[in-house]
Amino acid sequence: QLQLVESGGGLVQPGGSLRLSCATSRFTLDYYLIAWFRQAPGKEREGVSCIRSNDGNTYYADSLKGRFTISRDNANNTVYLQMTSLKPEDTAVYYCAAKEASLLGLCLSPVRVDYWGKGTLITVSA
Repeated sequence: QLQLVESGGGLVQPGGSLRLSCATSRFTLDYYLIAWFRQAPGKEREGVSCIRSNDGNTYYADSLKGRFTISRDNANNTVYLQMTSLKPEDTAVYYCAAKEASLLGLCLSPVRVDYWGKGTLITVSA
């Protein structure tokens, strides 16, 4: 069973930064793309960013470009999401997900996800 384990969530003040981690296996990074999604209370799950490890292609939700950065550490089999200038509306549970690597064009859609992590909560509040 493929595993995705998120960490790094917590409480942060508006304007602050956080880095989320998604720990997985080398197999996962080689054959899947890794995406971050988030789901705020009462809202649908939305795509945040994704990365395809084998060629480094990345996508971002238009509204988050410039504030969020996705990266990978192949040595540690981990994908990171660096978040800066956080706003209260960024408050959500953030999920790591794995999709077939061929689905890059759908990477920010919550459909056809093969595996989900359990999520990590980020609360942006003063």
